[in-house]
Amino acid sequence: MNIWVLVPVVAIASLLLTGVLRRYALARSVMDIPNARSSHTVPTPRGGGVAIVLSFLVGLAIVAALQGISWSLALAFLGAGGWVALIGFLDDHGHVAARWRLLAHFGGAVWALFWLGGLAPISAFGVELNLGWLGHVLAVFYLVWLLNLYNFMDGIDGIAGVESVCVCLSGALLYMLLGQSSLALLPLLLAVASGGFLAWNFPPAKIFMGDAGSGFLGLVLGILSLQAAWVAPQLLWSWLILLAVFIVDATWTLMRRLLRGDKVYEAHRSHAYQYASRRFGRHLPVTLGVLAINLVWLLPIALAVGRGALDGLLGFAMASMPLVLLAVYFHAGEQEK
Repeated sequence: MNIWVLVPVVAIASLLLTGVLRRYALARSVMDIPNARSSHTVPTPRGGGVAIVLSFLVGLAIVAALQGISWSLALAFLGAGGWVALIGFLDDHGHVAARWRLLAHFGGAVWALFWLGGLAPISAFGVELNLGWLGHVLAVFYLVWLLNLYNFMDGIDGIAGVESVCVCLSGALLYMLLGQSSLALLPLLLAVASGGFLAWNFPPAKIFMGDAGSGFLGLVLGILSLQAAWVAPQLLWSWLILLAVFIVDATWTLMRRLLRGDKVYEAHRSHAYQYASRRFGRHLPVTLGVLAINLVWLLPIALAVGRGALDGLLGFAMASMPLVLLAVYFHAGEQEK
């Protein structure tokens, strides 16, 4: 079997499964009802992200069975991703207390790091640093933060799906340009799994992703970035650059809310992308704006870093500064009036 045949198969599976999940959500009244903290106005089925989870993990298991990747790497994704998606699924259908969700997230992150072999040495300004156990601890917190920020950023139609597709296709392109085409398969599978869902979620959304999908995507993208660091230290910076739209908006917003003394675990509408969608009066311009920033601004910088033409830390700073200015311009983290 040609292992690359899985790419269109996973895309079709995700597309069809999202439709099935939409019918299930409507039949079971698994709906996202608008409230004062919502960015939408119409009750909409949620939980469609399960299609991304199932199509990607099944495809991943087949790749491992065909010896396309090691089982240790597969177990990192299967165990951590499946566990986090399960917790999100339970929360979508009822309520899991924030402290238990967070504990589960740390458990998933530790599992992933164990099978990855921890954090690889990182590079900055030509110096390669092995942080040892401190690095492993930081990597766990990094995965948990990325998992949760992806959940925070999944607040308007299409934005989380567009981000996943852009980041994964860009990562796959980077691997191919570096002559590591075999490593491009997993990002491609996640891209098409996200794309199948995105066909239903693109503005105006017919179904929402839900915590099962958003938490899963954040964690899996984090694992992919840490895996990249084992291939070449500068590639971690490339993945961080590709994720910079979400990292900057979520982190800037969190910092401002922390400094103000807000309860950061409570739902809110103060991210830059949420303020922007209210200013434009709809979601589509913001989602397309994220797409444009990813492809026109972040991708070239990530490629330059990956190919060694630009230092990773410097590249991340360059990529992030305009995004910080956008966050300030759109009042990210300011108290809602």
